[in-house]
Amino acid sequence: VTAAKKYTHSRRVLLDEVNFIQNLVFYIEAAYKTADFGIWERGDKTNQGISELNASSVGMAKVIFLSSLDELDLFGVKGGPQSVIHVLADEVQHCQSILNSLLPRASTSKEVDASLLSVISFPAFAVEDSQLVELTKQEIITKLQGRYGCCRFLRDGYKLLKRQTLFIMFFSPQDPNRLYYEPAELKLFENIECEWPLFWTYFILDGVFSGNTEQVQEYREALDAVLIKGKNGVPLLPELYSVPPDRVDEEYQNPHTVDRVPMGKLPHMWGQSLYILGSLMAEVRGNFKTIPPVSPLVISILAETEEIKAILKDKGIDVETIAEVYPIRVQPARILSHIYSSLGCNSKMKLSGRPYRFMGVLGTSKLYDIRKTIFTFTPQFIDQQQFYLALDNKMIVEMLRTDLSYLCSRWRMTGQPTITFPISHTMLDEDGTSLNSSILAALRKMQDGYFGGIQTGKLSETMMSWESGNWMDGCDSTTNVRRLCKALTVSLYILHNLHPRPDWDTKLYEEGGATVRVLLTELYGKVGEIRHWGLIRYISGILRKKVEALDEACTDLLSYQKHLTVGLPPEPREKTISAPLPYEALTQLIDEASEGDMSISILTQEIMVYLAMYMRTQPVLFAEMFRLRIGLIIQVMATELAHSLRCSAEEATEGLMNLSPSAMKNLLHHILSGKEFGVERSVRPTDSNVSPAISIHEIGAVGATKTERTGIMQLKSEIKQSPGTGVASSSGSFPSTYDQQTSRDSRQGQWQRRRRLDGALNRVPIGFYQKVWKVLQKCHGLSVEGFVLPSSTTREMTPGEIKFSVHVESVLNRVPQPEYRQLLVEAILVLTMLADIEIHSIGSIIAVEKIVHIANDLFFQEQKTLGADDTMLAKDPASGICTLLYDSAPSGRFGTMTYLSKAAATYVQEFLPHSICAMQ
Repeated sequence: VTAAKKYTHSRRVLLDEVNFIQNLVFYIEAAYKTADFGIWERGDKTNQGISELNASSVGMAKVIFLSSLDELDLFGVKGGPQSVIHVLADEVQHCQSILNSLLPRASTSKEVDASLLSVISFPAFAVEDSQLVELTKQEIITKLQGRYGCCRFLRDGYKLLKRQTLFIMFFSPQDPNRLYYEPAELKLFENIECEWPLFWTYFILDGVFSGNTEQVQEYREALDAVLIKGKNGVPLLPELYSVPPDRVDEEYQNPHTVDRVPMGKLPHMWGQSLYILGSLMAEVRGNFKTIPPVSPLVISILAETEEIKAILKDKGIDVETIAEVYPIRVQPARILSHIYSSLGCNSKMKLSGRPYRFMGVLGTSKLYDIRKTIFTFTPQFIDQQQFYLALDNKMIVEMLRTDLSYLCSRWRMTGQPTITFPISHTMLDEDGTSLNSSILAALRKMQDGYFGGIQTGKLSETMMSWESGNWMDGCDSTTNVRRLCKALTVSLYILHNLHPRPDWDTKLYEEGGATVRVLLTELYGKVGEIRHWGLIRYISGILRKKVEALDEACTDLLSYQKHLTVGLPPEPREKTISAPLPYEALTQLIDEASEGDMSISILTQEIMVYLAMYMRTQPVLFAEMFRLRIGLIIQVMATELAHSLRCSAEEATEGLMNLSPSAMKNLLHHILSGKEFGVERSVRPTDSNVSPAISIHEIGAVGATKTERTGIMQLKSEIKQSPGTGVASSSGSFPSTYDQQTSRDSRQGQWQRRRRLDGALNRVPIGFYQKVWKVLQKCHGLSVEGFVLPSSTTREMTPGEIKFSVHVESVLNRVPQPEYRQLLVEAILVLTMLADIEIHSIGSIIAVEKIVHIANDLFFQEQKTLGADDTMLAKDPASGICTLLYDSAPSGRFGTMTYLSKAAATYVQEFLPHSICAMQ
């Protein structure tokens, strides 16, 4: 008995340790969104205790702590289910995606870091994209490599401030024990950073694993030249090489020419061990790195009932029902989230386990054996209890396509990924006798193998291989839809006025309990059945419906180094989100920025979710964007509808609110992609006869076709006849400059539209911020509407830093008009051309908006001379710029660059050589 008690006690202690490791995994799996101090333990390179997201930390967490620990039994052959460590595949792939988005940068303050060699090659091999690996490697070689090794990162002051000679040379006497740098001091370390032979050992190992014998030989010979002979002739690797104090000025003038001296530890144990390992492995031939093949993806289609199965069979689609796949139990993804939240809980050690979080498609695409019962879980996006996106069948198809694409590219586990896709009654047409056309088309493509290249299969076969009182009853579905919509709007208006008293019992039910909140919930269900998206969005806002994975979407966008703003400019109405927020705090901030408009608040949350979807699947859409201004994006979406439909701002806003989620996501994609698109009435049956049937499609640059123009007029008429939502747009509409342009040809306004889109999206040309950095080196600063970007910024930051790009962007974002902001960007581009001229300075503080206004005056005078009247040369009251200048192409005789070049030359001519002025 005593022995049994001791065994039981020891086993409990061991299980406590398992719980501790499991919680440690749950903590580390959030590395992709957790700022830390990085491999050098300093965080931001100013060493002022500012943490940041580091690529080296994310890469190591992904490989060492997550991938290698998944399904590990801590007790080995003596273990069991209780001793197995579980890692969510979705979190591993989150780390992978964020790592790929960071590279070749190392962090916000470091545009490149030699420590990335340990991530892209030995020992982590955390990056599968060979092109990204090569790009990162070349960045390190180009920017960090010297004659004695590689410096850790640009402007690294390590081992410099502690040397009294350099300290006196650079600074007035002060505390030599100071552990941080003033931002402007970093410029002083440029070109004299210490070089570490350690990183050449990584190049040797990289060459061994990649089979590049030339690289191995090159770096072995380079290392032989910097090794120091120790006792008995043993070669020792020093920590680093530094510039002698008396030759610093010479190294400044001619980088990499001065002979350096070894400093620090000898041997440097980190580098010495890798040198020995590299030397040994260089003698071994073979392929050390393999990538497991990806199993084919299977989707299992299930019918919710026998009636739905019969409908599918009539269409030639043979499926099983949920009841027929027994003993496999089918559950929604939220149940799996609850199951995972119980893992690792330990009251004795006060361990709470995994927080309840969104379950990704990788987690729901496999079967689970839980207490001798097999479970399969449906994807998160079809859970209608969570949010209204699952009410839109087209949106379900789009999200399924997105998840399949993500799953195919990210599945790295053993076995075959299987998605369980149930067909429910909400996927039927209104009469309930036929399948929705979008769902039917998707199912047929799946059968033919044209839907992402997936295979369809029965869940039972997969199992075999795996084992080897309504208050609105009077309004039925046959009621005239427009009359029903009007009745619903009146009901909503009444409930809206009662909303401040949500628990007040209206006494509509004899048994009681008909509170305002209950009636609003019933109304939400009814408008969901008829797919009135304007009312759905507004009631969702009133009921505080939780937007599925909103906080995760926000965190994902931030993890990709994108700041977010909500609300319309200027500040303080437009609010910035630069760090992850809890769900409640995030929704409160959005409500404040929306100024109490429920529809705008819920639409802002919806757009944030779509942006995160596109960020995960098409990150190229966000190139050179560091701040996503959701308020301006919504404004531009409304303006685009007004332009395409030739309608007023109020009609466009109402039309935007009534778009289905799939159409909303499609419109957002067209705006992000920058492609021209048209709007016409869809000829296919839709889920609703209430919301306008808007079809958004790409068109050429030549303008709208006859069919498209006909569709626009029909849609405009339909929107005008569409029943209003009354309170669904309480704060009015988005301002639109197209209200007076209904008679203009569709080709006119093209360049103004392009500038408005680029300005709202903060889209700038590739390399723009690096060019701004060069301009700042030749002036005292750039002023934009009174906000100055000082030249001292170049002493604090390097051209490729994300910090610098965000800093420049924050100054430009002080301008609320997107098209005016884009003209300022064009003016700065002209200044960058002047900065390339061999002159010392192009001015003191350059007021960029003055250059734009000089260009506008030149344009106005020339157009007047050519006979333009005041109507054609009307000015935007907000900025004072001619709308015709906004609508001018950048190039050509009357292009904006022509006038901006003349204006810039006029503004800075006293600093230019005489020959240049004469040319202008």
